[in-house]
Amino acid sequence: MPDTVSTTPAADAAPPAPDMLAWTCPTPLRDHPRIVMGHGGGGALSAELIEGVFAPAYGGPALAHTADAAEIRIGGARLAFSTDSFVVRPLFFPGGSIGDLAVNGTVNDLAMSGARASHLSCGFILEEGVETDVVARVAQALGEAARAAGVQVVTGDTKVVEAGHGDGVYINTSGVGLIPDGVDLRPQRVVPGDVVIVSGPIGMHGVAIMSVREGLEFGVEITSDCAPLGGLVEAMLAVTRDLHVLRDPTRGGLAASLNEIAAASGTGVVLQERAVPVPEAVGNACAVLGLDPMYVANEGKLVAFVPRDHADAVLAAMRAHPMGAGAAVIGEAVETHPGMVVARTGLGGTRVVDMPLGEQLPRIC
Repeated sequence: MPDTVSTTPAADAAPPAPDMLAWTCPTPLRDHPRIVMGHGGGGALSAELIEGVFAPAYGGPALAHTADAAEIRIGGARLAFSTDSFVVRPLFFPGGSIGDLAVNGTVNDLAMSGARASHLSCGFILEEGVETDVVARVAQALGEAARAAGVQVVTGDTKVVEAGHGDGVYINTSGVGLIPDGVDLRPQRVVPGDVVIVSGPIGMHGVAIMSVREGLEFGVEITSDCAPLGGLVEAMLAVTRDLHVLRDPTRGGLAASLNEIAAASGTGVVLQERAVPVPEAVGNACAVLGLDPMYVANEGKLVAFVPRDHADAVLAAMRAHPMGAGAAVIGEAVETHPGMVVARTGLGGTRVVDMPLGEQLPRIC
């Protein structure tokens, strides 16, 4: 190619490329010598922290599968085992509290392996100076949520940290449950043609937390969807035990769960954007704040990949259950673009629904 000489006037010359290393931005970049909030958001940064720090340090094959709960075998029993920590702010919000979250979050993680939770442990980390009445309210909510989920809190621990070194109340719960024979829920079982079903409207929990935290009003109160999903999963498994994978789209929302499944299964996922159920109030709030409901956290919803032959019957069973009354088919697994999630828009276009880097709304669980 012959050499060329630019005749563009200097005033019209393209600006120099920005110095990326000099940028400062609320969205964290990948190379970090220190932990940032995005590392706890359930997106790409969380995955990098697990893969680069925790998994190599712990060793063993169990951490190779990033499921909501681990499957362990003791004697002849298949057990699901999960743990989660809850640092939500504020402690009480429309539709629930940190106590409800501490139960339902772990119960639902176990349910995603097909297990019905049976026993929980509960650890409280309390900040010096928090009102005892507040702790009592949290404990009462936790106990009521456990009874509603049919699970027993059988052991626990309490620690107190100095004032200024906590945020009132943090809770950790761990849980176990039995996995029924014939149930094998993992993303590696997903195949092209599987139908993607979501159990109801998305984005409610994240927007509910944000509305009370920031004092925002959207003309209608948005309540969290925090609820146990064990009964819904049992209703689905009663139709067929040949479900392929279940996930509860908490941190990182529906987008994070679908991207994790696509990457682990080596399939692509195509969504029909208009089929994804988004409550009007959630959609309006997200539009005002520049958020995408696909990335907003849920605490009482699941997404399922179901063989096409069973999809209609599973969907009917979900809609017959209170926790799945709003269930909808939103897409399918495909052979093309493996590991990638795309959405077909109402205008006929297609957009990539990527894995979130961190979390749009920190401290939502």
